[in-house]
Amino acid sequence: MPYAPPRPDPTLPPLRVNLFSDTQTKPTAAMRAAMLEAEVGDEQRGEDPTITLLCERMAALLGKEAAMFLPSGTMCNEIAILTHCRPGDAVLAHETAHILTAEGGAPAALAGVQVVGLPGKLGQFSPETLREALTPHSRYALSQRLLVSEQTSNLGGGSVWPLAELDAVADIAHAHGMATHMDGARLMNAVVAAGISPRDMAAGYDSVWLDFTKGLGAPLGAVMAGSAAFIDAAWRWKQRLGGALRQGGMCAAACLHALDHHVERLADDHENALALARGLAQIPGLGVELPQTNLVFFDTAGLGLEAEALSSRLRRETGVLISAMGRFRARACLHLDVSRADVDLALAAIRQVIATTERN
Repeated sequence: MPYAPPRPDPTLPPLRVNLFSDTQTKPTAAMRAAMLEAEVGDEQRGEDPTITLLCERMAALLGKEAAMFLPSGTMCNEIAILTHCRPGDAVLAHETAHILTAEGGAPAALAGVQVVGLPGKLGQFSPETLREALTPHSRYALSQRLLVSEQTSNLGGGSVWPLAELDAVADIAHAHGMATHMDGARLMNAVVAAGISPRDMAAGYDSVWLDFTKGLGAPLGAVMAGSAAFIDAAWRWKQRLGGALRQGGMCAAACLHALDHHVERLADDHENALALARGLAQIPGLGVELPQTNLVFFDTAGLGLEAEALSSRLRRETGVLISAMGRFRARACLHLDVSRADVDLALAAIRQVIATTERN
């Protein structure tokens, strides 16, 4: 299978509802205007005032000393691992964590570390599970250097780690001499759902980042925060990996606009996700996971239909796009470009395709 993405299929009907991912959002007209008006400069020389403002604001929001702007969340994760760890170290994370399932083996390829997957429901591992995974410090064993949590957990169904659990596993890791890192791809979804501030959510973590390209709707960008010493060391890896920018303030302006206008409205996505889940639950044969945030996972095994087949037929026959996350596990992702009317349209399309399958 080729690694490059395929060319668009001209035979497909127009896309009517895009539930593939919240990465599919497009910048609003107001966000585009903010980008056009942004003050810019050379980011590598510290001369881009808009990036500087964004980083200062994010450091304060997350309760850290400093922050850095990066093109993507994956680069945030990898730079964090490269900065915290050395080759031969071990990173502990949930077995479904993004760094294990969706970053192309980068922790091993780039940092030479081994990611140890921990089990647990909803993409979360318990303090007890973490304690059992810890090994004595020994020259014969991997040095367990970094603990990673994912807030929210994508493959855990968009689940929100309870603050007490987040703090408990961070405390255990620190007591064992480990650093802690939070993959905050959908951190603001967790903040809005739980009613807990970003500062409190990230308090136990030495590094944390927020992605602006998902529910917050920006076209590019993530910000990682930590101590001044950590961010200073991370800049060397940012340079090495090609993450240092020039006039990146145009993209930072989109992120600032998102902070001002797109955070509270994440609650709308959560409400739409619940409406979609309730509608799907009325379809015989579908096993639906109750969403905590904006991700709706459902099982198609009871239909005798694989998730990829359902996704393909929906796109081709109705113009509705969902994602297949396993043989029988499908995902629909709600975001600012999906309205309640779109939810109703998607439900009708799914019912239509399933009814046709049953007749055949």
